[in-house]
Amino acid sequence: MDKLKMQTTNKANENFKKLAAMFPNAITETIDETTGEVVRAIDKDVLMQEISTKVVEGNEERYQFTWPDKKKSVLLANAPINKTLRPCREESVDFDNTENLYIEGDNLEVLKLLQETYLGKIKMIYIDPPYNTGNDFVYEDDFAQSTEEYLENSGQFDDEGNRLVQNTENNGRFHTDWLNMIYSRLRLARDLLGNEGVIAISIGFHEMCNLLKICQEIFSDRQVFPVTVKTSGGKPNGAFNISNEYIIFVVPNNFEPIATDEDMKDYASPYHGMNLATFTQDERPNQAYPIYISTRNGAVVGCGESLAQRMSEGKFSGHAKDFIYDYTEAPEGTVAVWPVTNKGEQCVWRLIPERFIGDWKKGYIKVVPNNSLKSKNKYTIQYLSGGIIEKIKAGDMVTYRISEDKDIPTLDIKDYKTAGATIASIWDDKSFYTAKGNADIKELFEKKVFSYPKPLELILYILKKIASEDAIILDFFSGSATLAHAVMKLNASDGGCRKYILVQLPEKCESGSEAERAGYHNICEIAKERIRRAGAKIKSEAGFTVNNLDTGFRVLKCDSSNMKNVYYNPLEYEPSLFTSLEDNIKEDRTPEDLLFQIMLDLGVLLSSKIEETTIAGKKVFNVEDNYLIACFDENVTEEVITEIAKQKPYYFVMRDSSMANDSVATNFEQIFVAYSPDTVRKVL
Repeated sequence: MDKLKMQTTNKANENFKKLAAMFPNAITETIDETTGEVVRAIDKDVLMQEISTKVVEGNEERYQFTWPDKKKSVLLANAPINKTLRPCREESVDFDNTENLYIEGDNLEVLKLLQETYLGKIKMIYIDPPYNTGNDFVYEDDFAQSTEEYLENSGQFDDEGNRLVQNTENNGRFHTDWLNMIYSRLRLARDLLGNEGVIAISIGFHEMCNLLKICQEIFSDRQVFPVTVKTSGGKPNGAFNISNEYIIFVVPNNFEPIATDEDMKDYASPYHGMNLATFTQDERPNQAYPIYISTRNGAVVGCGESLAQRMSEGKFSGHAKDFIYDYTEAPEGTVAVWPVTNKGEQCVWRLIPERFIGDWKKGYIKVVPNNSLKSKNKYTIQYLSGGIIEKIKAGDMVTYRISEDKDIPTLDIKDYKTAGATIASIWDDKSFYTAKGNADIKELFEKKVFSYPKPLELILYILKKIASEDAIILDFFSGSATLAHAVMKLNASDGGCRKYILVQLPEKCESGSEAERAGYHNICEIAKERIRRAGAKIKSEAGFTVNNLDTGFRVLKCDSSNMKNVYYNPLEYEPSLFTSLEDNIKEDRTPEDLLFQIMLDLGVLLSSKIEETTIAGKKVFNVEDNYLIACFDENVTEEVITEIAKQKPYYFVMRDSSMANDSVATNFEQIFVAYSPDTVRKVL
């Protein structure tokens, strides 16, 4: 039974509806000159043209895609924030050993925080943003805040601290709000994506065309194309039946999908290129070294000194990034092969020298002539992936001999299929249906604690096509954490070491929902529990074969800066990032909080190994084997400083106010000059 409106008809609304029905192309959204608000409107030029028999003079025509507040959404993406990521050990799983990250917070803020650390390092992005159906929620990004408000809060939140509003179809800014939301976030995501990276975006038909245009604009140097995914087996009832969604892929112009079982038609070598361009000489100086190849038979003779060794011995004193590979230093009868990309850019090897030599002697690595005109290397180093090696060890892959030349221990592998990889434009596999996603959740929780999760098999299929075995994969609309589940399952099946970064706002569970009744307060709690249960299930099913499988995750939570009432940009504080910020640390922040903000500022991966030690009674953090050492305790003595300097870290950070006395402060620089002059010293 319909409820009485108990008010007169809004004639303006009625007239608007009539015009919209007659001239839908004249309906738009614009900014009200009086209030500054975005409202529904009629494009007068379009309307006049519709009712005229000749060309009507109006605004200059041009090819463009725009909407109200588009310029402001660009500003929003570029504006600074005063935020940090705080570790939460109690909610993490295997915090000290895992390389996976689960980040709670507004994804716009998190994407900004990740810019320094993960710039160009993400190999794959998958997101499932709101579809803008008229019933779901979108981020409400506020452009009207004062500087102080923006720096303190960077956003508009409801009473529960959420930054989401329901975007109904009668909202005058129905498309505008959604476009602003997705545009600013994709601009930031673009910078995180590596040159060979791929982004995949699930979307419904409501905004599919608009999303295509946005992607074509933001990723103008890449290919953008849609794939249709059937979501149910329902039959039409007299008209079109919306039983499909879309995935928009953004890929490099030279993109080649990874072969899956159904693609494998031809036979080829399982060896792949050895270069690892994801890291730089600054980040992995111990993996920057020459490999000496015999000019007689192409065998590996040995390895030269690494950049890290040269720096520690004083043979190179500049910045690691400025070290130039020398092809003339090879011993007689050999040539030097240095790690460079296919484009001729310097990078680092995948393995340290000792591991490289060991794998080569086992036949897991081989040397082939290099035909690239962009590289000075006369040979290319190729390797077997971890997954292939595990299959060989398990007897699942047949090897029938090692090359007869004893100097070249290369494995010959029988019947290895690789070629013929494609991506279809229409996916109709029943395992991709929406109902399967619900079943995946119910299998783990025995109840429906999440609505419309993506099917596990769908995400697995995308990963198999796109994500290399060492890929860092980002999902900043992570929802029920299907991506994390898929990454773990795929790593278990092929021996890969893919890592994920999930970002999710802790949206409050709907009151009275099954999730709330089950004891979950927000979506993040559901997602983290799913990862725990999925990881345990995968390990139990695979047994001893996945003993090294990473099923853990580090929980980080977006929060205000650790520093009191300041906004700073690290680039403005060289050579010492934090000198002007003495004694500005908030009282409730822990040393580990400070460490993670330092890691963000210095561009250190948030998944890096962190070891906590004690020197002369003071807590010391060692990040990634002496890459960064930090101590935030009070009354730090010369003994502590000396022992740290002897470890020759690349970075050392401490609180300026922590020095025990004036003598320590006076001798600080002299100690490092004596033991580790190349260490970059910073204080806060």
